[in-house]
Amino acid sequence: MKKGRQVGPVKEILGGINSVTEALRGSRKFYKVYIGKEGSNPRIEEIVNLARKKSVAVKMTDRAELDRLHPQAPHQGVVAEVEPYQYTDLDDVMARVAMAGEKALLLVLDGIEDPQNLGSIIRTAECAGVDGIILPRHHSAAITPTVVRASAGAAEHIAVVQETNLVNTLKELKKAGMWVIGADMDGSAEYFHTDMPRPAVLVIGGEGRGVRRLVKENCDIIVRIPMYGKVNSLNASVSAALLIYELVRQRFA
Repeated sequence: MKKGRQVGPVKEILGGINSVTEALRGSRKFYKVYIGKEGSNPRIEEIVNLARKKSVAVKMTDRAELDRLHPQAPHQGVVAEVEPYQYTDLDDVMARVAMAGEKALLLVLDGIEDPQNLGSIIRTAECAGVDGIILPRHHSAAITPTVVRASAGAAEHIAVVQETNLVNTLKELKKAGMWVIGADMDGSAEYFHTDMPRPAVLVIGGEGRGVRRLVKENCDIIVRIPMYGKVNSLNASVSAALLIYELVRQRFA
């Protein structure tokens, strides 16, 4: 009987010092780390030490092999073969919310399609202590190596959920006692003049399109960022950063 072809483990390729370092500090399974022979520095030595502590094979190689493995962006002399990013279940995030109580803060991203924007938002969210991020399964960037790199590795340390229906998800979060705060240029109040209720879910819309109508209808309040110049909108990652940190400020005020 003819045997079928054996399929090996699915792998992703991470490149760059921050991406590989933070993935090694996180929970991903590693298959191999490749280090350039051309030179070393304390941060690359840290990667080697972290890999060895996790019993991950380290291969010293030349730049040509690194370029072949990771041709899409500068790899900084470090490339790793890892398992694909693992999303978190909504139930797990809800358990974190229950533990955080009134200080809980979730972020819902309604259609951020640019990987650089998504990575930047994830970096801000992780630094601000956001309890989890919820993405739609469709019409949204996924957590790819490009997003991990844009997040400076922060994607390895924050729970990210993919949900098919954001409207139903928001209804579930509201039933759990959370307040849903949407960001839109037509919002009724400026965000820094609004006492935002807690525990909170902050909804940020996609580039250009903003928050979709049905999602917006399920927000408890809609706030806006005032515009005083000739350009009438901000980059999604900048808007997210302003609103996340205003919620954090109010949370600890």
